Amino acid sequence: MAESILQAEKECWFCGARAGLESHHIFAGVANRPISEKYGLKVWLCHRHHTGDGGAQYDPEKSLQLKQEAQKAFERIHGHELWMKTIRKNYL
Repeated sequence: MAESILQAEKECWFCGARAGLESHHIFAGVANRPISEKYGLKVWLCHRHHTGDGGAQYDPEKSLQLKQEAQKAFERIHGHELWMKTIRKNYL
């Protein structure tokens, strides 16, 4: 996993667990995964918070929360204009 711009520590974003972690691309899919890789728009999640019941893969609220945090972190580094050019959606 390339470095995340959201996390300095390797732990679950939601619960802080340090075991059984999985890489979660905040913007996924064929077109968006490379963007997540390029800009570090990803976090570590435990299995439960990644693909388990209520995990970010399936829970729209958790997914939105991660997208909002990703936008804030991205804009601190690159600004809003590049965010809109790259992601093309404002989550804030």
